[in-house]
Amino acid sequence: MIATAAQQPFSMAKIPPDSLTFAVRVWLATILALFVSFWLQLEEPFTAAVTVAILAEPTRGQALDKAAFRLTGTVVGVTAAIVITGLFSQARDLMLAASAVWLGLCVFAAKLLDGYRAYAAVLTGYSVANIAIQQIDSPQSVFDASVERGAAIAVGIMSIAVVNALTSAPDRHSQLATQLAAIHRRVREYASAALNGERSDSAAFVVLVRDIVGLRPDLASVAFESSSGSVGSAAARSVAVGLIAELQAARALNAGSSDIATDASAWKMRELLRRDHAVCQDLSALSSNSLPSRLQRAPLYRSYRTAAETAVRATLWFALASTFLVWAGWSAASASLYLVAAVAALGVTTPNPRGFTTIALVGAPIAVVLAGILEFIVLDGTDAFSVLAIGLAPFTIVAALLTTSQSPVWSGIGRINLIAIPTILAPSNPQSYDPQAFLFTSLFIVAAAAVLLAAQILIPPVSDDRQRMQLLAEARGELHEPDQKTGETPEGATFRDATRIGQFLSAKGAQDDRALADMLSCFDRSAMIRLCSTNLTQLVDGPFAPLAQQAREAIVMRDTATLRAVARMLLEKASHKDSIEAETAAWLVLTSDTIDQDRGLDSSREAH
Repeated sequence: MIATAAQQPFSMAKIPPDSLTFAVRVWLATILALFVSFWLQLEEPFTAAVTVAILAEPTRGQALDKAAFRLTGTVVGVTAAIVITGLFSQARDLMLAASAVWLGLCVFAAKLLDGYRAYAAVLTGYSVANIAIQQIDSPQSVFDASVERGAAIAVGIMSIAVVNALTSAPDRHSQLATQLAAIHRRVREYASAALNGERSDSAAFVVLVRDIVGLRPDLASVAFESSSGSVGSAAARSVAVGLIAELQAARALNAGSSDIATDASAWKMRELLRRDHAVCQDLSALSSNSLPSRLQRAPLYRSYRTAAETAVRATLWFALASTFLVWAGWSAASASLYLVAAVAALGVTTPNPRGFTTIALVGAPIAVVLAGILEFIVLDGTDAFSVLAIGLAPFTIVAALLTTSQSPVWSGIGRINLIAIPTILAPSNPQSYDPQAFLFTSLFIVAAAAVLLAAQILIPPVSDDRQRMQLLAEARGELHEPDQKTGETPEGATFRDATRIGQFLSAKGAQDDRALADMLSCFDRSAMIRLCSTNLTQLVDGPFAPLAQQAREAIVMRDTATLRAVARMLLEKASHKDSIEAETAAWLVLTSDTIDQDRGLDSSREAH
């Protein structure tokens, strides 16, 4: 029986019913981090609590993966802060300019990465603002502040790791295996429809591509869950790459047939079955936590131009915000600048940076109100740690619950409150109940989001339309010679092209039917040409080398007549139907069919 919305708990925010245990773990880790920080007499214990909030992830592997990159990003950011302070400690304007440029460089790196690697890149950017700029009036304290921050982060990381271990937090390995197996069943259904002669369903294809490449950041998280986690991670990568290869083979079944004396359709079905068998083997290896028979990389497509444009905008946002705050003459403007850098940097790792800032602007006043209630009503002047622990419980647990929501708005508000509440409260031993300090902290948190949003209105982020057109132009530019890195398999290169489709969809590509069709056309042609070229390399040292060279030139010129002529000659000289020559001829036929089919689509679009 299908449950109604009223029967589903947390249905408004789309929160999974089993998220309560995760929220309780976050609260326990927060309390442990504060307790250890008080015991060690750290100057800013709330940094440890904020670290827990940032590392709050549903599975143990994800939390440890993010923790490793947070630690790495902090070390790099602290080093950069010390260098920038040493070079420009006597010139505030130059220090702000250097911080803006550094933030832009880190954003550029983040746009070339994904998952927690992108987070680590932006962390190195806004760490400079957190350390160097907040100590702009006392540059001699930068090193001490860096040590304190590093110690607090280490306490936060150890706290969440200990709590996850003691409470048996779920592993990502089993969940990932289940997800990949479910996607494999859907790929098989898509392939079955193609085998039955049904027209290719582009909508189903792009949904499958999006779901497969969307798991890419999680493939590495498995490596942190056990001593053999790297084996499971390798198997998961091979499954993901194999699923894209099988999906591409199923899509190729819809390509037109040729009149050449070769059973191209039968060959395509054999190729599809071969790839399906490879995926089954890799899934078995993932389930048994053993190495797959063939190790595959799962590369990410990188658009350097889009990354550069985003980096320039992030630099200008920070520069505008710092100019305004310096002009305003606020004595504590450095706190706002840190938050401007953090929100701007984290926002570029999302599909909608300005939307992320808007959520921050909405969530900040909510966090201020909740922190005020906690500090001046719930705690009300007490210094007892037990009261602090109990008082934090509802605020932390509810915020953590919201972070698990499938709604980006609710999830964003939950994450902001999970981080902002301990930041505003700033727990200490003894606790300082200073209304003026609370007011100033609250003001600068809200002001940071407001100033950044104003800067993003003046200089808008890279639009979805521009991102789509840039990705499509880059895909078209690779058609004649599809990019394939040294040592990269054709399947791995095809996976990279699939991640470009995922980026295209993130830029609202599903709403642009014509551009999406062009992107899929480029994907089809690139995959076929790349696989065909790989087969042709097997003939370069033999008697068929001239034919292989002729076929390569025909591919560049998109001369399908020559491709079919070469295929006929190879078939005439093939010793048997499963020989290298016959296989290469089949690839030449498939490539010519794909080029002709997409050329017809191109002509149709030009006519319209």
